[in-house]
Amino acid sequence: MDNEEKSPFTLPGLLSVIPGLGQLYNKQIGKGIIFMSLFALFVYQLKKYGISAIRGLITLGSTPMEDHSLFLMITGVLQFILILLFLMFYLAQIHDANKVFRLLKESPDKVGKNFIEVLKNTYEYGFPYLLISLSYVLMMFFILFPVIVTILIVFTNYDFNHIPPASLIDWTGLDTFKKIFTLSIFRKTFFAVFSWTIIWTICGTTLQIVVGIFTALIMNRPTLKFKRLIGVILLLPWAVPGFITILTFSNIFNPSIGAINTQVIPFINNLFPLLNIGMIPWKTDPFWTKVAIILIQGWLGYPYIYVLTTGILQSIPSELYEAASIDGANVLQKLKTITLPYIFTVAAPVLITQYTGNFNNFGMIYLFNEGGPGSVGNGAGTTDILISWIYKLTTGGAPQYNIASALTIFISILVIGISLVIFKQTKAFDMGG
Repeated sequence: MDNEEKSPFTLPGLLSVIPGLGQLYNKQIGKGIIFMSLFALFVYQLKKYGISAIRGLITLGSTPMEDHSLFLMITGVLQFILILLFLMFYLAQIHDANKVFRLLKESPDKVGKNFIEVLKNTYEYGFPYLLISLSYVLMMFFILFPVIVTILIVFTNYDFNHIPPASLIDWTGLDTFKKIFTLSIFRKTFFAVFSWTIIWTICGTTLQIVVGIFTALIMNRPTLKFKRLIGVILLLPWAVPGFITILTFSNIFNPSIGAINTQVIPFINNLFPLLNIGMIPWKTDPFWTKVAIILIQGWLGYPYIYVLTTGILQSIPSELYEAASIDGANVLQKLKTITLPYIFTVAAPVLITQYTGNFNNFGMIYLFNEGGPGSVGNGAGTTDILISWIYKLTTGGAPQYNIASALTIFISILVIGISLVIFKQTKAFDMGG
């Protein structure tokens, strides 16, 4: 018996090859019956629906108008998740049988002798694990499921020529990626949109961070008067819903009747006649449209950075500035050696999320000028970023879902990869110090 206790494979664990038998051996009748019932239910489901669902996922149908390839893919992925959940349950019930068997030898009072006691012990010792398990199950259906479907669509020919149920979808392997990176028409569009996405993310986000930190530093000056009034004014962009602000700015930047061209620029020319600024084509010239979008993002995004930085500034120990003053440091030196490092160390995770958020900032691009003016091919406008291009690829007259899925995966890998690298370099989540 000693050898059995030390072995990783106990008799109940071996009996649990058939779920529930190990629990019955441990005299946990209620738990054993539940586990056996779940096993029987899974076998019935697999025989009745599961095998055909897996077959449908592999073939994606054989008869147009009868087989819906997309539905077959979705049901197949759902079946795959159910199998994955069953495998997790299968391993868990083997572990449970082994663990209970050892507890019966070491601490019998910790093991419930009937179903009510088993429930009581589960609640007392395993309640956190139950909640975590439930969250993992929900994550599988609400996060893992759409991700798997999106990934699978990349390896098909799901486009405007293959719309089920009129046409079947076929597996095409890596043809979608080859199309994006080898066909000149797609390659030019992709690199044009991707390069602007990078420029937009860096410029727009950096502008809002710089403006937010600058305003916080100004507001943190003890000699500044009317702080409350100025603080309320600085938060006004945050008080108005973003989409309303964007639509308002879209009208303000209208080249013909917008306030910038009809009022602001003439006012500047009156103050400084030598400048002689002409009418700027804000929404008809791609360059000026991009400039306008970046400026608007700086306006919309800085209040959040301002509030965040204000809180950080108030938490910086005053002793650091006193010590720096004793050492003869001036204002700029204090800013460089104390204030900014402290801000960036504390706010690094939030600042990174600002960049990743703007990388996928669909609302700003689409609401201002719908990705225009003009086009760079394949439905993408000159100011479209990857996420707005994906939207057009899936909602236009000739949808190309496989390419849109490939771009979605590319965005996910890029954003997650860069975020992880920056988090590691900045030690943003290192709580050891």
